[in-house]
Amino acid sequence: MWRVGLVRVGELRYGSFMRMSGFQKVALAALVFVVMLIFVGAIVRVSGAGMGCPDWPKCYGQYIPPMSVEELDTSLLDIDKFKEKAEKHGRDPDAITEESIVAEFNAVHTWTEFINRLFSLPIGIFTMLTFIMSLWWLKKRPAVTIGAFLAVLLVGINAWMGAKIVYSGLRPGTITTHMALAILLMCVQTFVVWAAAEKKWAIKYSSSGNTLRWVAVTAFLFILLEGVMGSQVREVTDALKKSHGNAPRIEWVAELEHTWMYLVHRSFSWVVLLSAIAFYVLSGQKREGGRGWHEHVILGIVLAQMVLGLVLSQVGILAVVQVLHIGLSSILACVFFHWLLGAFNREKTA
Repeated sequence: MWRVGLVRVGELRYGSFMRMSGFQKVALAALVFVVMLIFVGAIVRVSGAGMGCPDWPKCYGQYIPPMSVEELDTSLLDIDKFKEKAEKHGRDPDAITEESIVAEFNAVHTWTEFINRLFSLPIGIFTMLTFIMSLWWLKKRPAVTIGAFLAVLLVGINAWMGAKIVYSGLRPGTITTHMALAILLMCVQTFVVWAAAEKKWAIKYSSSGNTLRWVAVTAFLFILLEGVMGSQVREVTDALKKSHGNAPRIEWVAELEHTWMYLVHRSFSWVVLLSAIAFYVLSGQKREGGRGWHEHVILGIVLAQMVLGLVLSQVGILAVVQVLHIGLSSILACVFFHWLLGAFNREKTA
């Protein structure tokens, strides 16, 4: 029975994709690459490779970074910039020499960060292409063009933020802002894909459906707030990785429990879970035809996040769990925002 249900859902989503216009598919490609970049960016953070490319836009003075320390050409390095960065990072700039840079070179970290940067290229290409194609919608649906332009603007700001993060030496606060802008970008791109449909997808609900809608809005805001706090906690774990080196990650939890942000983030997860359950139950009662795939995915991800959070607090700050925790939160926000677009669609077209 479950197999049949999954097959039908798969056929429905595939059919929906095939019915998309070329413009929607391009806009969707931009969105998918942003999701992928968030996962890759999470790998960069948990692996400690955030400074794998200490300069920008080049990496160790080259457009294609060296594969090994033997390939590192020190004549291409801007030592003054490295010294400025070291000073911002709390290090003695006078200790930065060509020899020290060579000694600190880590090929794995360098290429992890470089791959992260490469993922930004298709995002820029597809986002710009989406905007160019959206000009056709300017008179028919100006909101599509405005959304596409806003996406270009957000991509540009995030690219600037990426450079700012590198030059600030991973300064606290900049990473959280970077993540928040990425989530905002995903929501804008989701809107563009949705708004460009010939008949915009909408949710039909009973006359008392306003309760469902506002419970959904509340749950969505709770999820965003929890995400912001989670990003703050991850900044603390970044600092712990630097200070603890190869020490067991279970030791990190003991130190995290002395920070109010971690305690609030952990406790607030129960508020998110209860609001998601309330949303799920009301959807079954108020939505015509019962729950759709959105509701199942939303509650499923929230439950998965609770399990992952339990692993992080009881087993240790495991790298793979951190990546999943960060990546799933972005998908959750995207799916939930799409549901809200359908719920507040004034056209009420199924």
